[in-house]
Amino acid sequence: MAASHRGRPRPRCCRGTARGFDGARLINGRKRHLIVDTKGLLMTVKVTPADVTDRDAARELLPELRERNPELTMMWGDNGYTGLADWTRNDLDLTFKVVKKPPNQVGFKVLPRRWIVERSLSWLMRARRNARDYERLPEHSEAHITWANITLMTRRLARTQEQRQAAEPSSIAA
Repeated sequence: MAASHRGRPRPRCCRGTARGFDGARLINGRKRHLIVDTKGLLMTVKVTPADVTDRDAARELLPELRERNPELTMMWGDNGYTGLADWTRNDLDLTFKVVKKPPNQVGFKVLPRRWIVERSLSWLMRARRNARDYERLPEHSEAHITWANITLMTRRLARTQEQRQAAEPSSIAA
């Protein structure tokens, strides 16, 4: 089993007490830290003040995730998680790879593994409540993100066979 991790700032300022400022992204408020599987389904979520670095949030999330999912063997993350590889290998017996952009890249390009988390975030943002930070407590935001993911999973499970086949790409060339 493999997973990806990404911390993403909230789009608007929060009203609650747990808030901070991320100078790199110029965000005032909170960040969502998601770990998703290779299909983009949520494994765990943590909402922190924006001044908590992605690496620090990962150090909180990964031991808990490893305990609940001992079959997990590999994870991918972006440049914000540089330096976690030795810690995850030694303390958690987990392979952690940082997906870096090529040195000659100009502009935006989809990078392997990183798009999975971005796609998951866009799925979760379809839930109107998650689009802005309405919650007073970070735990409430975590619950709403989890709820949106449960809704997504149950809709997938409730599809009929015809809907599943229509959602899959056709292998017949025209």
